[in-house]
Amino acid sequence: MNFEVTPGMRRLGASVLGMQAIVVALITPVAIQIQGIPVGVAVTVGIGLAVLCVVAAGLLKRPVGYIIGSIVQVLAIATGFLVPMMFVLGTIFAALWITAIFVARRVEGVTSR
Repeated sequence: MNFEVTPGMRRLGASVLGMQAIVVALITPVAIQIQGIPVGVAVTVGIGLAVLCVVAAGLLKRPVGYIIGSIVQVLAIATGFLVPMMFVLGTIFAALWITAIFVARRVEGVTSR
């Protein structure tokens, strides 16, 4: 399978991951205060996932960035086990991630017909 990275994919993907980094970082205080998750677990998951979003956004010039970005989407949905609303927000971000990739490829004429 040929996976060509386009400038539009990088821009849209980085936008999604940037917004997602903010949201997943903000689950840290929610997990601690509202859900009663231990501080160490909440910080590791929330801040760790936010850092992973930033790392993935920085690697979007190469296909590995999209693999890491896709892993981020799965992990974001899984944070719903700590903060149940993240099942919904993670799914929304995963849909935005998939849409960003396919829309950019279609607009830039990379998809085969």
